[in-house]
Order: sequence, then structure tokens, then C-alpha cells
Amino acid sequence: MERLPRKIYTYEFKLEAIRLVESGQSIAEAARSLGIVEQTLWNWMQAHKGGKLTANGRGSRLTAEQIEIRQLRAEVARLKMERDILGKAMAYFSRSQR
Repeated sequence: MERLPRKIYTYEFKLEAIRLVESGQSIAEAARSLGIVEQTLWNWMQAHKGGKLTANGRGSRLTAEQIEIRQLRAEVARLKMERDILGKAMAYFSRSQR
């Protein structure tokens, strides 16, 4: 019998899944909405609580500073994307008013 390849999830995906549960959803609801197994999400939450959450699940422990740096980098990337979108929208609407 052939083994299926293991799915690899990004660190950001795992953090977003954890945020869903922390915002009030049950583990079952969050797992179902993301298409993952409940046990997987529970494991991610336990690793996150212990500061051991990594992108592939087999890494070294992350310090609080490393976790914060990753979160801040993700936020900077999101804000840059929003800034670019707003700049394009502003350029589009300023052309249409002329």
C-alpha cells in the first residue's frame, strides 16, 4: 500500500488556526472550517503554548522573541500589501475625476 505524502502547513497558517480557537471557536469548528484534523490543531495549540510551534513540526524550540519577530514580519508584509492596494485605488480614482 502506498503512503500519501504528508501535508506541510506554513507557520502563518498554523498561527491563524490557533487564533480562530482563541477567538472563541471550538477546536472542532476551526479544524472543520480549515479542512484539517482536530488532533492536528490540538497538537499545534499545545506546541504553541510550549513555544515549540514550527513550520514543519520538526524544528528547534522558538524563543518568545523569535515568535514575535515572525508575527511582526507577517504584519509588516500585510500592511505593505494594504498600502499598495490603497495606492493603486487612489491613483485609479484620481484619474477618473479628471
